[in-house]
Amino acid sequence: MQFKKYTKQRNKSIQGLRSFKDTLPKNIKNIINKRGQIYSETLNNWKYIAGENLFKVCYPKSYKNSNKFGVSTLLIMVKRGHEVDLEYSKKEIMNRMNTFFGDLVVERVKFNSFNDEKKITIEKNDLNLNVTNKKYKNKINDVKNEKIKRSLLELNKVFTEK
Repeated sequence: MQFKKYTKQRNKSIQGLRSFKDTLPKNIKNIINKRGQIYSETLNNWKYIAGENLFKVCYPKSYKNSNKFGVSTLLIMVKRGHEVDLEYSKKEIMNRMNTFFGDLVVERVKFNSFNDEKKITIEKNDLNLNVTNKKYKNKINDVKNEKIKRSLLELNKVFTEK
């Protein structure tokens, strides 16, 4: 590969195919790495950061980096009823995250609770258990090739038996 010098965005560039991150300007690449990496590493290591017990009842939803209007904030989703447990271990989570990244990454933690009721609704099927309805049967009948038509009808019979 040949290297070009004195391009607009970088001092050196690789000619030919390059990855998407190499085509971005340096300042945008730094912003994406800073914000995206913290959240993705938090997700990957959440079991270590939160602990075994809290890992089962909460997960990080989003991360907002600090700017001139506010401090860096981690939003955590918590199962309803476990908010108090997480409130008591808030400082511990912030300390673990800051030591994990080696910098002051999280200054504030916010909680958002959710219900964990798994509602499974079983719909009663109609007495007609055919997989293909009349619209598809008409389309099958419109097929001109007899072999294809027979194979589609056989497929319909297999589905209706199950």
